[in-house]
Amino acid sequence: MQEPAFAAYSILRYGFIALPLLMGLDKFFNVMTDWPGYLASWIADLSPMSPQVTMYVVGVVEIIAAVAMVIKPRYASYVVAAWLALIIIDLLTFSGYYDVALRDFGLLLAALALARLASVFDPAWSSATKR
Repeated sequence: MQEPAFAAYSILRYGFIALPLLMGLDKFFNVMTDWPGYLASWIADLSPMSPQVTMYVVGVVEIIAAVAMVIKPRYASYVVAAWLALIIIDLLTFSGYYDVALRDFGLLLAALALARLASVFDPAWSSATKR
């Protein structure tokens, strides 16, 4: 029987591997939704690329976040939380997606909880290299 804290850590870690990986891959296929439609116009105006190509870049970042979560969740969970904060800013400045922004705020809190759990169950780089 797993300790409850370790079980929570595992659930969150695997969830934050699967979620960014699937969302990142879908940025290239637009199966779940039309991703460029979620890009605030001010961000699209700042980007030198088309909205679809900008979403390809977003997809690559999300895939990298998933890989980082496999390698080092102690640090990657803070990266995921920051990425979710940026997504929330995009959604709050793009009227009509407040429900999705609220959901992403919940995910941000879960990523921060994972970071705290990972501080116990995933050794720091310095500790890992001393072994």
